[in-house]
Amino acid sequence: MSRIGKRPIPIPAKVTVTLSGQTVTIKGPKGELTRTLPSGVTIIQEAETLVVARVDESRIARERHGLCRTLVANMVEGVSNGFERKLEIQGVGYRAAVQGKNLNLAMGYSHPVNIEPPAGISFAVEGNTNVTVSGIDKELVGNTAAKVRAVRPPEPYKGKGIRYQGEAVRRKVGKTGGKGKK
Repeated sequence: MSRIGKRPIPIPAKVTVTLSGQTVTIKGPKGELTRTLPSGVTIIQEAETLVVARVDESRIARERHGLCRTLVANMVEGVSNGFERKLEIQGVGYRAAVQGKNLNLAMGYSHPVNIEPPAGISFAVEGNTNVTVSGIDKELVGNTAAKVRAVRPPEPYKGKGIRYQGEAVRRKVGKTGGKGKK
């Protein structure tokens, strides 16, 4: 039995769950999320909890059990509290700003980079160098944060670029400068 899959998912007071076949719809104070679960698992609502169960003991059902439980738990967490990823910009002249809904990045290229957020995602910038990506869908928040980071990933020699908050960047030693050459 999957250690993650067998744990019940508590439903907070302000969250409503609608089940129809393999489709799960969860509504909460922050919004609404819908997901169709793959075959091999079923979801059952018991009082104030959701339980994800396997249909049979096949390999594919065992593989999907913990995954589906985590996906549904992230949906419940998202509509009640939301998710956010924080990014830090390091480097002289590198900065970010929000223009309307779009994120405008000046990252040392010949032009500013504009990133348009997908539906349900919002950007916030503090002090020109701290970017927060927030929304109710954990997968979408993570993918959007990865796209922002991909504009200028941190480089290993000076550490300049966009990194996740708390991310450790592996530093390399540069060239020694040609000592002893004639």
